[in-house]
Amino acid sequence: MNSTRSRHVGIAFVLAALCGCTLAQSGPASADPAIASAAAAPTLAETVTSPGGKPHDNTFVIGEDDQLSINVWKERDLSESVPVRSDGKISLPLIGDVQAAGKTPLQLEDDITARLRAYITQPEVTVMVMKINSQKFNILGRVLKPGSYPLTSSMTVLDAIAVAGGFQDFAKQKSVYILRQGANGKETRLAFNYKEVIKGKHPDQNVKLQPHDTIVVP
Repeated sequence: MNSTRSRHVGIAFVLAALCGCTLAQSGPASADPAIASAAAAPTLAETVTSPGGKPHDNTFVIGEDDQLSINVWKERDLSESVPVRSDGKISLPLIGDVQAAGKTPLQLEDDITARLRAYITQPEVTVMVMKINSQKFNILGRVLKPGSYPLTSSMTVLDAIAVAGGFQDFAKQKSVYILRQGANGKETRLAFNYKEVIKGKHPDQNVKLQPHDTIVVP
């Protein structure tokens, strides 16, 4: 009797494995926390099909020459990668020109969504900044590659010097300075002593760069 029952159970397990199903779905939970966690995690389909969760930084202000990705949920023909023109606008199907420069991605999403409601029921729009070309800094003087460079959100003076290839011979590394224009139009000069900063002294001089800062290396 026990032998027959064992054979039946064994066959049932084989069939369950072939079908990809579980024998005791209503039984006690697995003791393995990794398995329990995997079972509770959302599926790939659930993650992909959810239109919520917009991961852009709403403090960023869009500018000319920035490259934007406009995604309209379930509307591939309306989803495009577009540059911001010199007039600050972008062009999109159905709604034409839209002012983008001077707005955050979330503000631009709201504008596009409002205009698409004339054509689509409950449009879901996501705006992502794919490439920042509007925010730049300048580095001049005795560096290997002086010029204008794109500014990332976390770039410091040391980062900028590295991007420019480092110092030329005879550069006055103790006398570097940053020219920064304030909101009132007044220019401020910030000192930067490279020799001391790399030794851990005066770390406050290694400031986070702002758009249109100019680093001068005498």
